Order: sequence, then C-alpha cells, then structure tokens
Amino acid sequence: MNRTMKAKNVTRVVLLLVAIMAASPLWAQASAKQSSNPQPGTTATQAVPVPDVSKEAPQQAEKLKAQLDEIKIPPLPPFNPQQPKRIELPNHMVVFLQEDHELPIIGGTMRIRGGSIYEPAQKTGLAEIYGVVWRTGGTETRTGDQLDDFLEARAAKLETSANDDSTVISFNCLKGDFNDVFTAFNELLRQPEFRQDKIDLVKRQLYGLISRRNDDVDDIASREAEKLAYGKDNPYTRQEEYATVAAVTRQDLIDWHDQYVHPANIIFGIYGDFDSAAIEQLIRKTFGDWPAGSRAPEPKIQFAPVKPGLYFVNKEDVDQSSIQMVGLGITRRDPDYYPVVVMNEILGGGFASRLFVNLRSKLGLAYSVGGGIGSGWDHRGMDDFSAATKSASTKEMIDGLRRELNDLITNPPTPVEMKRAKDSILNSFVFNFDSKEKVLAEKMRYEFYGYPLDFLEQYRSQIEKVTVDDVNRVAKKYIHPEQYPTLVVGNSTQLGNQLTSLGAVTDIDITIPPPPGQPAQPGAAEQPSSK
Repeated sequence: MNRTMKAKNVTRVVLLLVAIMAASPLWAQASAKQSSNPQPGTTATQAVPVPDVSKEAPQQAEKLKAQLDEIKIPPLPPFNPQQPKRIELPNHMVVFLQEDHELPIIGGTMRIRGGSIYEPAQKTGLAEIYGVVWRTGGTETRTGDQLDDFLEARAAKLETSANDDSTVISFNCLKGDFNDVFTAFNELLRQPEFRQDKIDLVKRQLYGLISRRNDDVDDIASREAEKLAYGKDNPYTRQEEYATVAAVTRQDLIDWHDQYVHPANIIFGIYGDFDSAAIEQLIRKTFGDWPAGSRAPEPKIQFAPVKPGLYFVNKEDVDQSSIQMVGLGITRRDPDYYPVVVMNEILGGGFASRLFVNLRSKLGLAYSVGGGIGSGWDHRGMDDFSAATKSASTKEMIDGLRRELNDLITNPPTPVEMKRAKDSILNSFVFNFDSKEKVLAEKMRYEFYGYPLDFLEQYRSQIEKVTVDDVNRVAKKYIHPEQYPTLVVGNSTQLGNQLTSLGAVTDIDITIPPPPGQPAQPGAAEQPSSK
C-alpha cells in the first residue's frame, strides 16, 4: 500500500470518529456548556451555536463505514520460519542448532526432564530449591559470587531454574566471550557444588513467601481453583510448607542432580552468530563421552476433581469477589484442539469476546472476565472461566457466567465472530514466533513432549479450517456449567446470603501450617457456609 492510500485510509478513520462523536448528544451538550460557562479568570464570550448534526451523522457514518469496508486487507503471507538443525548424539542427547547472524550474540538452553511433579510430597519445594542453588551455589572451583563477577565482567548470563516437569540451565553472551562462557556453562552443568549457605538463604526466602501466600486475592483464587480441578493431592497443585522446605537437605540436591542430569534426559538448543558445523563439532567433543544414563520415567499422576458445587474462601480485607468456574480440559494432541482454540477466543479471549462484551461492557458487572477450555502439552489442561466483581454483584456475576456458557451451546457463533476470532488468533500468532530464538524454543518444546516438529507450521492451516459447526460441536461437548465447581474468594460480611441462595457452600481452609512449635496462622474452616 503506497503512502497516498495510507493517508486516505487514515483520513477516513478520523472522519468516521468525528462523525460518531458529533452524533452524540452528550458531546453536543458538553460543547455548548463549555462555550457558555467560561473558566474563572477568563472573559465570557458568546456561545458558539452547535449545529444539529444528529440527523446527518448516522448517514455520514454509514457512508464512511462503507468506504472503510472497501479497503482490502491482503492475506497473511506464508509462514516459513527458519528451521533449526536437529542432531542426536550417540548418548541420546538431542541438540538443535539455530544460526542467527543479526547480532554478535550466542545463547543456549538445556531443558532436562525432572521437575516439581517428580519430587516427593514430604519434600515439596525440593525442585525449587535445586533450581536456585544450582546457580547460586557455584561450582567445585568457583563460588556463586565468583561466578557472578565473571559473568558481569562480560555482560553475560548463566541461569538455572525449575518448573513442573523439567529444570533448565541457560547462557547468553557476546560471540567474542563464547568460549569462556561455554566453559563455565559446562562446569556448572556437570560440577555443581550446592553450597550450604546458599541453601539456607533460599529456604529463608521460601519461608517468607509461604507466610505471605494468603495476602493476594488473585493468588489465592488461582491456587485453590487448581486444587478443585486437579485434586488437592495432585503434584501440579502441591504447595511448599514450612515443614517440607525444612526437610530438604544438600544431599537431596546432589542426589537429584545425579538422578536426572545426564544426556538421555537433555534437549539442548543453541542459537546465534555461529557456524553450525563448528558448533556441532564443539558439542560432540564436549558432551560426546558423557554416559547416557536412563531417561526419567513419566510420573503416574491421578486427577481427582472435586464434585460440582460452590466453594468459598473468606478474605475480610477485600471488597470484591474473585470467581472461578473450573474443570478438566484437553491436551493439544486432541483432534478438537483447534476448534477449541477458536471457541475460546469467541467466548472469553479478548475485548470482543462474548464474556467481555456482555458481562463487562454491557452490564458493567466485571473488573475483568474471560476464560476457556484449558489444553496442556502432556496432561489435561484446566478449564477456567473467571471474573472479578464487586461484592454486591457476586451472585449476579455467577449467574451471568453460567448464562453465557449455556448461550454459547445454544447460539453458535456468527460469521462475524468467526472471522474476528480467527483474525485475532492468526495475527497474534506471527508475533509469538517473530525471532529465530522463539522458533527454536518452540521446536524444543515439541521435542520434549513428543509432538511432530512441524506442529508449529500446522497451526495456521488448522485454525483456518475450523468451521462454525466445529465450534458448535466442541461447545456442546466440553462446556458443562452445571458440572463445574465454582470458587469464590471474597468478603463474607459483604456477601450476605448471595452464595447460599445458589445452593450449599463449602468453605475452604487456607490456614498456613506453622513451623514446628509455632501456632497456625488463621484461615477458614472447611464446613457448610452460612453466606
């Protein structure tokens, strides 16, 4: 599109906005009032008559809208990202190489099977402590503080972390410092020290987080909603306690490292300004003689959602309610994944979604509202339809959420909704993978979870194929408002009997178990509620 066309299109948009504003009686009144009521210290002037454009404006707006509709938006160009080179070493370490010569930088990430869902329940927090102290504890030859100085002198990064199903070690540096930083990376990878003073430090930090975990209403709602959907004993919902953190020892960290950090468990991606042949040779030389070890087995996890009903957490220091309706979702391997993605966008995906427009914009019930059917990589995601509203409108919001979910089942999306949803998904999709590093990270994710490596390239075409009938079918299949446990975190005094008018209510106890020898922090008891 040339500059002249762009200028014309901008002018049309501006004129349309002006016409719409001019059609507003409030705008006209405000203009007249401003003219006839000067500010203090100014001289009154005769009010300028405001022309009556209320009759002409709608026609003008329609005319401009028709002109805007004439603007042809070109289709998205083909999506053909640069593919990383995949290598598998004889010891089963999988390596991806992604050249990117735009900047003189080289980075790498190792993802290692084994995360918090692998830790024993009585030592919940082990993976978190490991993920921090792996880096801060330093190596056999350098303390963590010495490693900090080494990296700061080179404007480089070397980090470790832990998540649900894996731990991660990564680096990033200038090309000229790569050899030195890669040596430090390999040293930390294979010779960590886990110094006791750093273990004690991270434990104190975790104790602080535990003591404050009931401060934020949204944190409480997210945490307790997961327990309702997955079960309170599910590894995905376990939370650190004073006792479980205290139970973790330095030997636990050493044993964890010995158990999981070996080539059969590792996927290594490296990107940046390098020659692939030279880097491949370096990787084979560095890791080729490392014994493979055994791949970590998939943990057997039971998902035990609670029965449908109302669940309540009392928080007296708030004047609003956080509401979450939850259930078990699907995996991304499910054939219905793509229709579900489109359905989620229509129902609760953004400013134009049904939940947002009907419950927030039209009824003014929500500070925030949204949600959809969850989709996990290797386990079922969590369905989550959530809203935040003032205490007085809690029941009305719950009724509104249920009404909108049922409405999607009985009233399929319109062609306009389908187009808007697909456009939103596909236009944002491009920005999720607008760098070679992001493409590499996504390919590593597919490798980790056993998805086809062209899953990324399939995404766009599969979204484009979704029809109204597909969305209507998955809405009927997966959306069941009557089966969802509904969680409310709010102020019982302000709520009155709003919840009990909907049915029996179960209170959830969020009391924090104390450190040994100290009294428990107060929380709600799990019993029938009078709200």
